[in-house]
Amino acid sequence: MWTTQHQGTTAAEPGAVWNALAALHSGTSLGPDSDLFELHGPFAAGTRLTVTPQGQDPMESVITELEPGQVYADQTVFGGLTLTFRHRLDAGAAGGTTVTHELEITGERADELGPELGPQISGDFPVAMGELLAAAERGVRA
Repeated sequence: MWTTQHQGTTAAEPGAVWNALAALHSGTSLGPDSDLFELHGPFAAGTRLTVTPQGQDPMESVITELEPGQVYADQTVFGGLTLTFRHRLDAGAAGGTTVTHELEITGERADELGPELGPQISGDFPVAMGELLAAAERGVRA
């Protein structure tokens, strides 16, 4: 297994961050660097979606975890590897939200391929996080 994460904090409340996250995964672009998402059913665990990362070919994923206001995760199977992308939202004691975006790579040769592939995949996490938090602060909704 190989894993990495990126955290960001915003003054926006968890509900606002969740609304922006749901909007993104329902097909709304949050900014010029957003990946494109197309849901093939409701925004719910078990629903398949097509993800088109910037400058890349589309991939098929499935939503594996969805706890409104708390956790969203989807998985993509790619060349014998399972890529799990997870967002966790934590309310701050004084307000606001901390968001953790995690990538976990499991499967055959994950320990070998993760250190090379993982940073390539997660390299845009800071930009994507910035767009998500800015959208939450603007009140973007699905």
